[in-house]
Amino acid sequence: MSEQSPDADAAGAHARDAEGAVLRADTVVAGYIPEVNILNGADLYCSPGELVGIIGPNGAGKSTLLKALFGLVRISSGTVRLEGEDITNRRPDLLVRKGIGFVPQTNNVFPSLTVEENLQMGVYQAPRTFAERFEFVTDIFPALGDRRGQRAGSLSGGERQMVAMGRALMMQPSVLLLDEPSAGLSPVMQDEVFLQTRKINQTGVSMVMVEQNARRCLQICDRGYVMDQGRNAYMASGADLMHDPKVVELYLGTLGQAS
Repeated sequence: MSEQSPDADAAGAHARDAEGAVLRADTVVAGYIPEVNILNGADLYCSPGELVGIIGPNGAGKSTLLKALFGLVRISSGTVRLEGEDITNRRPDLLVRKGIGFVPQTNNVFPSLTVEENLQMGVYQAPRTFAERFEFVTDIFPALGDRRGQRAGSLSGGERQMVAMGRALMMQPSVLLLDEPSAGLSPVMQDEVFLQTRKINQTGVSMVMVEQNARRCLQICDRGYVMDQGRNAYMASGADLMHDPKVVELYLGTLGQAS
């Protein structure tokens, strides 16, 4: 059975389950305008090596939560911790250095730069590691090695998404945040992105993914959250959420796409 929140029992279960998490957020309140909150007490945790999916209707606060985790949206109350360290409202460049990667939904490549130059930008804080990390990234995405001299703006949408994900991996993150990685892609390229996402996760990188293709997201994630009105409506394994009658009725009927 999935767990409904934010009642006291669910909050207590979250706190217990989140012990030892590589990344966790507790009762986060945040928004883009002072006193206008998009997040209203959101909780999340990601255990080492876990792939966590976040689904929900438009306006639920999914992307805002990722941006708050990455220091792009100011948190007015609540905390974010990385391996036990409080990183609430830290600058994104410092979070990259500490081990968090972030792939935004849009404008996520430098179109005038080559694939190789985009990946170099990903490791600008540790340029001496470029060769090693380039080999790691192109092992996951062989097409990027083949196109290393091609300008990113000339690539297909799916290839640009691979560049963006590859650049975020260059600093060897312990946690990778993905915001709508399949948005705007053809069904074939969506499948490719989901396969590559799982492949990255299997290398040991913990991942938190916001995704519009709810059914596909729940198929590949270890555990999922359903967000609604800025907080968690349900949390369970991906398989349990896919077969929860309430989740299917309230969310998957409109969010789910054919798998």
